[in-house]
Amino acid sequence: MAVTKTFDIEHVRVAVALGLSTVGENYVGELCAKRDATKGLSVTWHYLGAVQTNKIQRIVDCADVICGVSRLRELERIADHRPDQMVYVQVDFTDAVGRNGAAPSDVEALVGRGRALGLNVRGLMTVAPMDLEGARRAFVATGSLADELGLVERSMGMSDDLELACELGSSEVRVGRALFGPRGVDAAP
Repeated sequence: MAVTKTFDIEHVRVAVALGLSTVGENYVGELCAKRDATKGLSVTWHYLGAVQTNKIQRIVDCADVICGVSRLRELERIADHRPDQMVYVQVDFTDAVGRNGAAPSDVEALVGRGRALGLNVRGLMTVAPMDLEGARRAFVATGSLADELGLVERSMGMSDDLELACELGSSEVRVGRALFGPRGVDAAP
């Protein structure tokens, strides 16, 4: 998945022209603007940011897949707006204050509630700890949880740990910097 956070629409167009068909965005405003600007192109849009309940209507309107779901209330609000919405539950293995994601012990209940609400709970997503051993443990645990819950997608790995994530069963890696270079509005497509 090409992650275009802070990159302009030309970066998206170039990525799609080169064959990437899945694009992820962290900010609701950018997601909606970029989706509108790519109408007619074959792009699947993933929302990757923390889900704020006051922005769920906009997220649902613009995202094909919502990847950062981590609370029951988010699932319920998403189902209110689009009961068949595809979602991934985000799992946090860092215990870092302010990091989005559900504790691994809460994932089964979240997946069950999402399914009961009619949502298409398709997978799990995780942002691994920065160290490779921590990342390895997180990826293995995410894969095991997904297997136990019968989930197809395992969104794990980013620019710095994508090889490890692929080795450990990721079905989707989220890559921005490795595709586009350093983040910033002045980066060339």
